[in-house]
Amino acid sequence: MSAHCQVTGAVPGFGKSVSHSHRRTNRRFDPNVQRKKWFVPSLGRTVTLTVSARGIKTVDKRGIESVVAELRARGEKL
Repeated sequence: MSAHCQVTGAVPGFGKSVSHSHRRTNRRFDPNVQRKKWFVPSLGRTVTLTVSARGIKTVDKRGIESVVAELRARGEKL
């Protein structure tokens, strides 16, 4: 599973780890992605989304109905 948020579109960022000796190695900054279930009354079933912490806050603020409608319009698989 890739670290990708279905609501906000957050994806991993890339950069360098810098040691004390200033040696640089590649690293990856993953978003805080979790699988979470919500019940959607209009669909009559639960929907599992892969969302970041910010995505969970977005669902809490806007409501699951609004978010699911936007995802379906975008063509995301639920």
